[in-house]
Amino acid sequence: MSTVIQNLKNKVALITGGNRNIGRETALRLAAQGADIVITYREQKDSAAQTVKDLQALGVRAAALQVNLTGTAQLPAFVAQFKQQLADWGRKDFDILVNNAGTLRIATFDKVTEDDLDTVFSTNYKSVFFLTQHLAGLIADNGRIVNLGSGTARIAFGPLVSYGPIKAALQSLTLYLASFLGKRGITVNAVAPGGLDDDFNAPLFAMMPAKDYIKANTAVDRVGLPKDVGGVIAFLCSPEASFVSGAVLNIDGGYHL
Repeated sequence: MSTVIQNLKNKVALITGGNRNIGRETALRLAAQGADIVITYREQKDSAAQTVKDLQALGVRAAALQVNLTGTAQLPAFVAQFKQQLADWGRKDFDILVNNAGTLRIATFDKVTEDDLDTVFSTNYKSVFFLTQHLAGLIADNGRIVNLGSGTARIAFGPLVSYGPIKAALQSLTLYLASFLGKRGITVNAVAPGGLDDDFNAPLFAMMPAKDYIKANTAVDRVGLPKDVGGVIAFLCSPEASFVSGAVLNIDGGYHL
């Protein structure tokens, strides 16, 4: 019988969009290793409350904070809330930031609107940039940051033309953050998942046979799941990954090799 080593005990992690899909799976993996968890959610209060219960059942402290991460308007109030949550737990800093929250717009190049592009940019890049800027001073030395990139940053998939290039920018930002924060022992990495079978991608899978296409072009002959990504993020947040920084790890089962 395998035993999970609690090598993150007394650590605190913030996971944006932690109530579902990759975010939820990551939260559960980090909690299993002993980390206390703060998740954010935008609208789905019930799923956030259930995730908090599931995390607490693992014997850790957990809380959910509501914030809309489309742009920066709500960041000051959110940072104040987060600082108060840390104070309630007897902390002035925290250890792990997982920038997971994101949004998707599905349209080919000729159909993308300015609103589509602005929304994806504001959520998937701008808010990550400035949330990390606001919180960098609160991250303890030798902490961890993991950004959610995408396989569509390196392989063109037509309906995600407003998504993939912005994820490419986020993956580039990961390198700059790794350089800037490295002197403090803080590692910054990104993961780049392939197409996952989850409700984030459900609209794409509903409108076209994307799932069959992904499976047919993936070496391991299946579509990925959130747990495939959550485990890798948990590794990047662990002490064992202290010499991994500035990396972008493809988690796509060998897509288009």
